[in-house]
Amino acid sequence: MRFMDETILAYIAGFLDGDGSIFFQIVPRKDYKQKFQIRSSIAFYQKTKYVEILDWLKEKFGCGYIRHRKTGVSDYTIVESKEVRKILELLKPYVRLKKRQVDLGLEILDKLEDKKTNQDFIEICKLVDMFGEMNYSKKRTITNETVSKFLSP
Repeated sequence: MRFMDETILAYIAGFLDGDGSIFFQIVPRKDYKQKFQIRSSIAFYQKTKYVEILDWLKEKFGCGYIRHRKTGVSDYTIVESKEVRKILELLKPYVRLKKRQVDLGLEILDKLEDKKTNQDFIEICKLVDMFGEMNYSKKRTITNETVSKFLSP
């Protein structure tokens, strides 16, 4: 990740507040101990016509990928949790609309590093459910209850 001064960070935070999203999802993973993974991601959206701003962001952060959708919208997405953490920490002082999401996202990432038991994982899944409520997520099918039923003896 390249050095960015406060002006650039504030600009990117404003972009995230307006045309960006932060996601935390519970996804099935057969190869994981608890059979589920907490996936974190940050996405920035823009008309494909103006994709150069997404190219600039990708160059600044040095990670993630850009997709061009048939709808005429492109997105720049970062999914690696270490990279998501770095970006959230960089933008935290500057975000306004998504401040609660940034704070909760960092809490989830902290707890993921410390999880030791199935109960720890279930508690993190509860935080992911809270995150989904902040984002008004309607498509979520896997919740903390799903994980809890699966992991409970």
